[in-house]
Amino acid sequence: MNRLLASERVSAVVRVILAAAVVGSVCIPGTAAAQWSTAYEQFYHPGRDNWVFRSQYPAADRLFNAFDYGHAILYELLYTRPRADPRILEEHEYNILTRRLLVSPPRLPLKEVAIMPHYTRLAPEAKQMFEWAHILHRQVYDVLADERLDAAARDARLAELTRYYRSRRDVAFSTRPKTMALMQEQYYSLAFRERYPKFNGLIWGYHWLQVGLYEPLVTGQTREARQAGVASAVARFRQMLGDPPATLPYQMPMTSAIAPTFATRYPELAIIFDNLHSMHDVISDILVSEKVPRHRKRAEILLAAARFRDDTTEVMSVAGWRRMAEMMGLHNMGGPATGLLGALPTPTVPRGFVMRHDRDGNMIGEHAGHDATPKEDSANRRAPDPHAGHVAPAAVVHTEHQMAGADSAGALATVEAFHAALAAGDSLRVLSLLSDDVVMQGDGVAGPSDGVAGPGDGVAGQGDGVVVSRASYRRGAMASDIARARALPVVRRAVRVRLEGHVAWVTATTSSRGTLAGRPAAFTGAELVVLLHGAEGWRITSIHRSSRRTVQ
Repeated sequence: MNRLLASERVSAVVRVILAAAVVGSVCIPGTAAAQWSTAYEQFYHPGRDNWVFRSQYPAADRLFNAFDYGHAILYELLYTRPRADPRILEEHEYNILTRRLLVSPPRLPLKEVAIMPHYTRLAPEAKQMFEWAHILHRQVYDVLADERLDAAARDARLAELTRYYRSRRDVAFSTRPKTMALMQEQYYSLAFRERYPKFNGLIWGYHWLQVGLYEPLVTGQTREARQAGVASAVARFRQMLGDPPATLPYQMPMTSAIAPTFATRYPELAIIFDNLHSMHDVISDILVSEKVPRHRKRAEILLAAARFRDDTTEVMSVAGWRRMAEMMGLHNMGGPATGLLGALPTPTVPRGFVMRHDRDGNMIGEHAGHDATPKEDSANRRAPDPHAGHVAPAAVVHTEHQMAGADSAGALATVEAFHAALAAGDSLRVLSLLSDDVVMQGDGVAGPSDGVAGPGDGVAGQGDGVVVSRASYRRGAMASDIARARALPVVRRAVRVRLEGHVAWVTATTSSRGTLAGRPAAFTGAELVVLLHGAEGWRITSIHRSSRRTVQ
């Protein structure tokens, strides 16, 4: 009976797709977000290589049509049935996908708006970002599959396609690699993978194959070798479905690890695809997380989309991006896409393990040295003030910390969010984390006449280095503190949290380096932040800083 219903539903979806009209403007429902939004669709860049992959590798190409259905039905169900039994996705939909659609995929791409009409109305801009990147995905396959092109012609054509993709700055992902903080360290992060581990693994399996197919197409020396390599990668993907979730990837597949030759030759494309796949996880988390009220879903999705489009938020170096992928472990991502062994690789981390990295890709904090324990459950992270500003925060400074208990995670997250908001210039977010009667004292409290005063330049502030309320901080010292945070990024180490009832003390040693008044400057010091837990969560009631300048 279930198989019959599944067959009828898939057939109905295809009929709807054939009859669907493309609508550019949609009305966003809801009192908080009632507005019209226009999303312009754009087609393939013209070229004789278009659809070559479909003709040369039809079995692999058709899988992408099933993947499109999987992504679409996922978002539609997460948005329209937020409190549904997890078994609907983990068992019913998973079985439809793996036992029917992936066995006999649709021959042509599906029109996703027909599968996820409600999600499309919620966030057409995000949907368009995905579709624009998916077009690029498919055009890259076409170029690499075209046997008429030599290496120089392929390189030129892919450079042309990259320029074409980037011409749509309203929907194009950044070509700068992003840290995992966007995907794993937001207040709503991990909600999807914790509630739907099997479906999350399936999505990562999709992403493994999507980037993995590039490697045999680039490394194969003959047409026969490329054909065999693609067939082997598809077979490995199907092998991943054998005993879910144990046989599915444990970490998000990174292109530089799965397809290293492709990523080395075409780093911009590899970075775009990693950012695309990361945002897939982010939207799933936003839709699942109960910490994001329904009326805030659209706003959070658009904020995340803006962060993935810009070239400044949570950016890391290309070398750091490669190192991060290496530290995450190829065996934890499903293994290589070429030179496959008979058995699936054995993961070296437990499922659900979350790693933290600095901007250079090194593992940090309790995860340094690969001897870490899983990150604290996302239930301990707190949502930001709904009235916080819309400026995308800069990179959160990661810390090495010792947790004092379950509630200490929220206190530490508040301190980290405060410093991140200063570095981002997000004044509304800064103020939202302070109590009305906050007291700030010490070298790090800048005053309105200090310019970009640095720690150790003297005690600045309201004449005596003391701020005695949130209102006075907003009127005076905050602007200088923001300027200093941008000029002198601070690294906090030896972070400790002490918890007594509703009060938390967070201590840390600090170091900063940058340019002050046109000259190199560096400081070392210490910081004490006192927080009080109330109806709105943790709020900072006191900050005490001291430091000395080590570079004049």
